[in-house]
Amino acid sequence: MVQFNFPTIIRFGAGAVNELADYLKSKDIKHPLLVTDPIIATLDFTHTLIRDVQQKGISIAVFHDIHKNPVKSDVLKGRDAFDSNKCDAIIGLGGGAAIDVARAIVLSINHREDLFKYDDLIGGDVFVTNEVPPFITIPTTAGTGSEVGRSAIIADDETHQKRILFSPKLLANIVFADPLLTMDLPAAVTAATGMDALTHNMEAFLAKMSHPICEGIALEGILKIKNAIENAVHKPDVSSRSDMLIASMMGAIAFQKGLGVVHSLAHPLSSLLDTHHGLANAVNLPYGMEFNVPACEEKFRRIARTLELKEENGAAVVQWLKELNEKLGIPGKLSDIGVKEEHIDTLADLAFADFAHPNNPIPVSRDDFKHLYTKAF
Repeated sequence: MVQFNFPTIIRFGAGAVNELADYLKSKDIKHPLLVTDPIIATLDFTHTLIRDVQQKGISIAVFHDIHKNPVKSDVLKGRDAFDSNKCDAIIGLGGGAAIDVARAIVLSINHREDLFKYDDLIGGDVFVTNEVPPFITIPTTAGTGSEVGRSAIIADDETHQKRILFSPKLLANIVFADPLLTMDLPAAVTAATGMDALTHNMEAFLAKMSHPICEGIALEGILKIKNAIENAVHKPDVSSRSDMLIASMMGAIAFQKGLGVVHSLAHPLSSLLDTHHGLANAVNLPYGMEFNVPACEEKFRRIARTLELKEENGAAVVQWLKELNEKLGIPGKLSDIGVKEEHIDTLADLAFADFAHPNNPIPVSRDDFKHLYTKAF
C-alpha cells in the first residue's frame, strides 16, 4: 500500500478500500451516505464494503437513483436521502457519474439555493462559502479521475446543457484508490474509460492556458496509458489496471489546466443521446486532435516522442489514436454509436455552447463543430 498527498490524501493499492471502515471510525463518522450507481449497488464488493462499515457500528445509507449522465434531479433526490437518513458524511463509490453526483450532493447540503446558482461558468463558485460535510471517494473505473477533482458536471434535466459546480471545498478529504475494484469491469467499459483518461491527458497538455506542472503530469499520464491500456482491456492484471487508475487520476489533475474541442464534441452526445462519456470522447478524439495539429505541431512532436512513434508529428499521433481505438474495439464513426444525420445541427449548437472549447489551442466556431461531427459521422 502506498500513500500520495496530491492533490489530497490518496491511499493507493490492492486492498485499499478495506481501510474505509477504520477511517470512518477514526473521524467519528456515524451515518455516511454511500452514493453510487444502480449497477455498482448490486455488486459483491459493494455489499462487502457496507458489511465492513456496519460491523464497526456505523449506520450506512445507500443512494443509487442516478442517471449514467447525471442531471440536477439526481442531486436533489440524493440530498433528500442525506436529510431523511440524518447523514453526517458522503462516500462517492463508482465512476465519474456517481462521484459527480456525490460531490454535487456535498455542495448542496449547506448551500440550499438553486443548484445552478453555483455554476462556475457564471461565477457561481463565489457563493460556495459554507462548510461542507466530510467527503470520501472510491473510484471503480479508470477514466474521469473524478475522485481527485474539485468539480462536478451536472446537466439540466430539460435543456441538457451541462453545468460545472466547482470549489476547492469539494475536494475529497481522502481517496481510496483500489485497482482490485476495476478488475471485473467488462472490456468495453475499460476501453471507453481508458480512452477518456487519455483524452483528459492529451487535451490538458494541448490546452492554451499556461501550466507547465500540469503539462508534465499529462505527458507521464499519456505514457502510462500507452503502456497499459491494451493489457488492461484484453489481458487485465493488477499491474495494468493499477497504471490505468494512476493515469486516470493524473489526467484529472492535469486538466485543471483546461480541456478542449474533444470534450465539447463529446458532452452533447452524452446529454442529448445518453452516450457514455468515455465512448463519446474516444470516437471524437482522433478528429479533434487532427483539428488541433496546425496550431501546436511542436506539442504534437512531444506527444509522438512520448508515444515512441517512428514519425514525430501530429499526423502520426492521429493515426496512432485511430489504430488504438480499433485495437480496443471502439467504433470509428459516430453513426456506429447511434448518432443520426438529423442530430448534427443540434449537436453543433450544444457543442458551441459548451464550456470546454474556449481553452482549445485553436478557436472553434459553430461551423467547425458541424464540420467535425459530419467528418466523424
